Amino acid sequence: MPYTPIAATLGYVLSPDRSQVLLIHRNAREDDHHLGKYNGLGGKLERDEDVLAGMRREIREEAGIDCTELTLRGTISWPGFGRHGEDWLGFVFLVTAFAGTPFERNHEGALEWVPVERILELPLWEGDRHFLPLVFDGDPRPFHGVMPYRDGRMQSWRYSRA
Repeated sequence: MPYTPIAATLGYVLSPDRSQVLLIHRNAREDDHHLGKYNGLGGKLERDEDVLAGMRREIREEAGIDCTELTLRGTISWPGFGRHGEDWLGFVFLVTAFAGTPFERNHEGALEWVPVERILELPLWEGDRHFLPLVFDGDPRPFHGVMPYRDGRMQSWRYSRA
């Protein structure tokens, strides 16, 4: 059976001094699959856009800023991650420069600057604790991971770098 995941982007915007990261606290909608969790910015790719254009669009829509420098840090395949068991394939970016002033909130929740070293202290998806250190480490090689989920829980994690 072919693997036909939902393609999406996930971006982590660093402050100009690179000490903080802009996260969304998903606290606006009771029916949100991510309710109560902190996450990067992003979402589904549209049919007619490339991955980079999709990341820029999502951050512009969700935070009101324009990405001027960003790097693909990795990819993650999330089989079974969706609310109804859908498979997702994410392209994970680190945004190191932007123009504009971020919104304070959007329709999904509050946008908050969080010290990079405190991210893992927040309520996150269980699996985020495994790949977030790779997003912020000094290794220039992108990572490529697989993180299956079942019934809303991470089952395993493995990744490689070239």
